[in-house]
Amino acid sequence: MLILLTGKSNHDYIHNLTDQFLFISLLTSLEKLVIKLRQKKQHATALRKKSERQLQQIRSIERRSSSGLHSIDRKIESEKEEATDISGILNQKTSQLESIERLVVAARERLTHEQETLGEIEQELEFAKNHEETQYAQSKLSAIRDHIQELEFEIKTREKTAKKIADDVAKYAEIKSKISTKIHKQSQSKPTLRETMSTSHKTAEKFVKDLEQKTRAEESAAKALAKVTSNLQLLLAKKRKLSKKRKHVKSKKATKKKSKTPSKKATKKKSKTPSKKATKKKSKTIKKSRK
Repeated sequence: MLILLTGKSNHDYIHNLTDQFLFISLLTSLEKLVIKLRQKKQHATALRKKSERQLQQIRSIERRSSSGLHSIDRKIESEKEEATDISGILNQKTSQLESIERLVVAARERLTHEQETLGEIEQELEFAKNHEETQYAQSKLSAIRDHIQELEFEIKTREKTAKKIADDVAKYAEIKSKISTKIHKQSQSKPTLRETMSTSHKTAEKFVKDLEQKTRAEESAAKALAKVTSNLQLLLAKKRKLSKKRKHVKSKKATKKKSKTPSKKATKKKSKTPSKKATKKKSKTIKKSRK
């Protein structure tokens, strides 16, 4: 039995089996062992498939974490570039606003000075002694009034431009703030993704080793099943051969017995019908007695 199951000298052992009880016992044991090994292989296959699914799931998490991390890095890099561009525009707009504000301040100072000069000339005009002084004062007064109008228009125009630029500055400052907030949030999510990726990578390595063990166990069970199945096939073939041999032997015995034993009808006929010699002898005896 041990030789048969271990696969050593199986053919010699099987072909040399003569005891019918041992033969049937071995056949039953092998059939039970085949069923047991099939169950073992099925169980090993189920465990291997489970490990494969677990490995696929953890690999998927690792890939998503890695992809998410790369995506965040790309977004942060893109947003930093955008923030740099916005900062450049913001600095430019801020410089323009500051320049216009300085010009407005300067124009207001000149306007104040011109208004003061205008008051002085108006006084000169009141105290003019002759026509020439009056005409000269009126000429200066007209020029100063024109200049005042120019300054007022300049201040009004520059203030309007300054307001527009100030709105742009506020808008770009808000955009920059939003980008900075995004970068900050995305930067905060990176450690979590890194930790997830690292953990899933370590877990995946464990599942790889576990899968290798499960695969080896399945292969071992498959080999054992194949070996025992082969032995069972050999034993079944031997059984069929012996069965045919027994049928052939029985058939021969039956033929011999039939040829040696006369049929019942022939026996009955023989017993009922006397031989010719006996009949003749009997008839002579009868004649003598009559004489």
